[in-house]
Amino acid sequence: MRQFPLEMHHVAPGRVVEWQLRSTAAEAGERIDEAGRRASFNQDKHFTVAEESRAADDPVASWVAVTFEVSGRLDEPVLARALLAFVQRHEVLRCAFRRLAGELACEPFDAGELALEAREVGAFDTSERMGGFLVERFRRSIDTLSWPLFVMGAVVRADSATVYLAFDHIVCDGMSMPVVVQEVMTAYEALRAGGELDLTPAPSYLDFAEEQRRRYLSIDARDERLDYWRAFMGPEGEFFPRFPLDLGVEPGRMYPIVNEASTLLDAGEAEVFEKTCLAVGGKPFMGLLASVAVCLREAGGPGVYRGLMPVSERGRDTWTDSVGWFVNTLPIEFDASPGRDFGQVMASVRSGFSEMISHVDVPFVRAWELLAPEEFAARSWPYPVNFFSYIDMRRCRGAERHDEWRAATHVWSARANGACSWFQRDTAGLHMNSLYVDTAAARRTMDDFQEALRLTVQEVARSGGFRRPIALTPPRRPVDTPLDAAGGARRS
Repeated sequence: MRQFPLEMHHVAPGRVVEWQLRSTAAEAGERIDEAGRRASFNQDKHFTVAEESRAADDPVASWVAVTFEVSGRLDEPVLARALLAFVQRHEVLRCAFRRLAGELACEPFDAGELALEAREVGAFDTSERMGGFLVERFRRSIDTLSWPLFVMGAVVRADSATVYLAFDHIVCDGMSMPVVVQEVMTAYEALRAGGELDLTPAPSYLDFAEEQRRRYLSIDARDERLDYWRAFMGPEGEFFPRFPLDLGVEPGRMYPIVNEASTLLDAGEAEVFEKTCLAVGGKPFMGLLASVAVCLREAGGPGVYRGLMPVSERGRDTWTDSVGWFVNTLPIEFDASPGRDFGQVMASVRSGFSEMISHVDVPFVRAWELLAPEEFAARSWPYPVNFFSYIDMRRCRGAERHDEWRAATHVWSARANGACSWFQRDTAGLHMNSLYVDTAAARRTMDDFQEALRLTVQEVARSGGFRRPIALTPPRRPVDTPLDAAGGARRS
């Protein structure tokens, strides 16, 4: 299961049906819980940006989506039951959001008051038209300020179907997507076999958010738990670590994005890369981060890497099977200076990561609000920020069937002022998905960086280290190739 742009996804044509979530209580004129539940810091900031953007007639939009395949003729009523059960299990998906006394409240509908209504959308006779519809559908359907906050549907064919669900970020994160696939497909298969649904509520993200608020809403900028952030900001007082390469952006301006993905290592190379990392006392993500740091340095960046890194807050047990935005973001710093070999840079990454993870408890948005209040008031990060994310999808629930289900994740954002890269490991190898500003400088920079990184990790896998110069201006790679439902290149 990998992440790549929806535009690169080859979805076979078919008839499209969607299921619209509705509340029977709301339709009857009954009111949902007046008190509501308090939103998380992530949710509050996300919703606030949407409100302010709408008021300024400058709307922002983003979504996280998952697609997967059902083999054989689709039983549409059974899929509808599986989808409804999935929504009923996860309280955050049943929530409407609104302001109450200045705070953002999550007001959940009762699970028993929800229903799905099937709607025929239309038929598409080519993959190009099918893909174009899905891209446009997700962009127009996901609205942070409107309920429901996701769309569910399927492309139905005689002998197969592509199921899709797209969510506003306010109700989910990237690690929620494997949960979606596993729950919906497991329920669908159980019902088809004559079994029963598991309607036990999943541990609620709203409980997580309430605990987070209780612990951190009352802290101030002098709290010792913010010492790590303050030390990272240093005398310059910059909360956000800058992306060190030229993207050609103007201060205060947002740009359309480029969304692209490619494979850095195939399955065999990724296995060797992992063994190389383990041999020097590190993990694969540390070796990848070390390689990123060296590539940025070789392209003109500093010898000391400074960046932001998202970290899952799900833990090992409680929230593993829950849908929600269980992500904290923390700064990491380590030495990748010239002359240091792979093992030395890896040791520095390991040390920097250990220091970072020991301060994981303070929510990123709360630290941002307290330590950089002027930048917090803005609707975006102030400038291009150095950002690194890694997920080993093989460790997610249901991963043993991802290839069979041909599951894939897709992310999209309307505009940006920098670059973000996500890395995923799956059974096919190590992959990279980047969203960055659509400028000539950014296309050159990201093209060169991506190819240099590919050469670097391949060199680590082959020789065990950084043993040859990294190309600063490598040959241009081919244009993005459409992918099939399994995320592989589609042959013409």
